[in-house]
Amino acid sequence: MEHFEEELVAALRDIVKDGNWQYVGRKSDFHSTCTKLYSEDGEHIVLVRTEDDRFWAMDSSCPHEGGPLDLGDIEDLVDGRRVLVCPWHHFEFCLETGVSSTGLQNQIYEIRVVEGMIYVRTQNKLSLSPIPATNTTSKSKTSADEYKLSTSEDTLCFWATKILCTPDPKEKADLTLEVQERWNSGVITVVGQTTPPVQPSRKDNLTILQPGRIKRGKGGTQASRIALLHSLANIEQWAIDLSWDIIARFSAVRLSNGEPLPRQFVNDFVKVAGDEAKHFQLLEKRITELGSFFGALPVHNGLWQSATDTSQDLLARLAILHMVHEARGLDVHPQTRSRFAAQGDCSSVEVLEVIYKDEITHVAAGLRWFTYICSLEQRDSLSTFHDLVKQHFKGYLKPPFNTEGRKTAGMTEEWYAPLVKPSSGRSSATGML
Repeated sequence: MEHFEEELVAALRDIVKDGNWQYVGRKSDFHSTCTKLYSEDGEHIVLVRTEDDRFWAMDSSCPHEGGPLDLGDIEDLVDGRRVLVCPWHHFEFCLETGVSSTGLQNQIYEIRVVEGMIYVRTQNKLSLSPIPATNTTSKSKTSADEYKLSTSEDTLCFWATKILCTPDPKEKADLTLEVQERWNSGVITVVGQTTPPVQPSRKDNLTILQPGRIKRGKGGTQASRIALLHSLANIEQWAIDLSWDIIARFSAVRLSNGEPLPRQFVNDFVKVAGDEAKHFQLLEKRITELGSFFGALPVHNGLWQSATDTSQDLLARLAILHMVHEARGLDVHPQTRSRFAAQGDCSSVEVLEVIYKDEITHVAAGLRWFTYICSLEQRDSLSTFHDLVKQHFKGYLKPPFNTEGRKTAGMTEEWYAPLVKPSSGRSSATGML
């Protein structure tokens, strides 16, 4: 009988191991509301014990900017949800689902409590104390060649995700240009597959506000011009991430006919990423020349909300980010340029002209791939675009439009005129252009 019990215990241990259940301790070991469990892969977990003696588990890093959720507070919301609140920016995550009202999603883990012993379902080894890292070296900055020494994942999608997870915008831009060169020269040849992060990393000292609370300035004073350049640099930082995200997220998709996207799709967006990195560097340099620095003013993450809303639909991503937002960048260029020109700021005008010419090609790329996919899937491009914008973009498109710039990119009035709110007494939006 004793031998039978030993075999039974061994068999149960194998079941627990095969089911990826990790024993983390007894209930009596966890007195705090939040306890950090260290994972061998660096994706640590926070174990939450609520007042009703229930246990929950989710990733300990906030998907917004990596805030320490193990230092967060538990709150009961009016809708009955119990949430863990990040101490950095007060993003809340439901303990049951990991969903935040902001649209972010945190990873949750199954919990089992058996006879006072707590098990977490994960394939990684967990510990109550930090797990010593092996073969690590301290580096303030990592280039593609240096990082390759510690990984065999030398694919474009791997580097796309690496760049998305790089918080310092200067390093993000530098690494983008390096990976672009490696791709174009044939050092990197495989596109690969990966899962991009829910949201790109940002430096801890960057103040992020809601888009409506950002003061962009009108360019009438030097401080105002700095604010406007700072806002543009923030847009370029997000544009770098958006370019890599579309590669990492969609390059492996199959179209409705079963065909993959052509390699030129990836080539185009690698170029876009490189252009955006160049733009950030030009703007950051100009801000420094004017006596400030990037990060000195608050920024917003409005563009990423559109990326989140279109994360499951490539056509929607192309329509909203490249054919609406980037086209809007063409629209505001003439007025922005004139503000700097009126103050005699020729250096900033030169930077804006470089950005404008590149952005025309970016709108063209979005339009080209949107119409390509619609054609293969036997969809009407115009009606599909109009439907997607109405579905994913809040409100109407607003004039004035840079008709010349849009036309150069291939976007004639038939694309955007029907999406303008009709004025009283007019049967269509065309008369407003």
